Amino acid sequence: MASSHQASGIQAGRLAAPEIAENFGDLHPAYDPHEAAVAADRCYFCFDAPCMTACPTSIDIPQFIREIQAGHPASAAKTILEQNILGGMCARVCPTETLCEEACVREAAEGKPVEIGRLQRYATDILMERGEHPFRRAESTGKRVAVAGAGPAGLSAAHRLAMLGHDVVVYDAKSKAGGLNEFGIAAYKSTNDFAAREVQWLLQIGGITMEYGKKLGAELSLEGLAADYDAVFLSIGLAGVNALRASGEDKDGVRDAVDFIEELRQAGDLSALPVGRNVVVIGGGMTAVDAAVQSKLLGAENVTIAYRRGREDMGASRFEQDLAASKGVKLMFNVMPKAVHGNGAAAEIELEYTEVSEGKVSGTGEVTRVAADQVFKAIGQALEGQPACLELEGRKIKVSESGRTSMAGVWAGGDCASGGEDLTVTAVAEGRDAAMDIHSSLMG
Repeated sequence: MASSHQASGIQAGRLAAPEIAENFGDLHPAYDPHEAAVAADRCYFCFDAPCMTACPTSIDIPQFIREIQAGHPASAAKTILEQNILGGMCARVCPTETLCEEACVREAAEGKPVEIGRLQRYATDILMERGEHPFRRAESTGKRVAVAGAGPAGLSAAHRLAMLGHDVVVYDAKSKAGGLNEFGIAAYKSTNDFAAREVQWLLQIGGITMEYGKKLGAELSLEGLAADYDAVFLSIGLAGVNALRASGEDKDGVRDAVDFIEELRQAGDLSALPVGRNVVVIGGGMTAVDAAVQSKLLGAENVTIAYRRGREDMGASRFEQDLAASKGVKLMFNVMPKAVHGNGAAAEIELEYTEVSEGKVSGTGEVTRVAADQVFKAIGQALEGQPACLELEGRKIKVSESGRTSMAGVWAGGDCASGGEDLTVTAVAEGRDAAMDIHSSLMG
């Protein structure tokens, strides 16, 4: 532990490496074959399965569970991957408790759903471990499609387009693919470099070229891509982070939660990662929970999530909220940041209590202070570097049902596009559906 002269401030090595390694183990360990068989036996194989309707990618859930029950996990994986090519990652990060599992008939009857997410992981892991890719590429169409952004939507679109015989070039601003799957979710949800392994597996379809270090609005222009390719798919995510709009947010120790999570996900040695003694995370979504829980797992003593509305309005699911509480994270509701205090570096954060009237949040004038040598901003992200030629809806690129933008030959999906929730599984569905529309458009 820290010596007394290091009592405050942000530092590495708050816990020993073995303890940190244990803390960051798999959140939901994989099923063994017997556990998978027992779990699959609980499924009623509903004819009009509500779980399928609740799945943004419309996976045939009763079918894949039946295939696991019959002892054919690789067939089950193919059923999953036909609809959701990133089914392995979605099995790990999907908020199944508010999607398929919440809709499960057994959840309604007994309060204990079939563990669909873990069954999905069981099947897809077996197929990937065999190194099998269950899809074959169609004959070349001679058409070329550019994909800007190698996150879930971009990878999903690229795979489907390549499978249909188009040549795809995927551009990404980072040095590796995966988007939020690689850089933006908690390490305990995706262990053993799974995101990168899944990308390599996906690329086995062939026909996809990856180009890194190329960002739309910097090295790439939309006009240039539209001129060089037969179609363009934008999946550029939300790279900008909203400001706290509180005095002192420029002090040392105040940073974006997404940057912290990215640094953690790419770190070779987690025990070398510095963390504060008193951490406050501003926000109420999955990113806030991921930053808070991981701060605690790194050895922060006091971690607080401060959210400006009530519990029921939190973007993070109840499961995520309970996970945070179980790790010792304190949840504060109806408070918003007013000022960060400290001499050059953060020492305390001043929070104002809020009230919500007709959906609008306002301050009450009553304030409280919380010790904070590290403050993470997790208050939503903004579109950055979007082409001026595209019509926006709110603060995102306006798209049709099938992902078409206001510019001919250009589609968009994932977090950068209007509609849908900002979830990996939704992004996969949007990428897949846009790819199908691009295909019909190119093939006349």
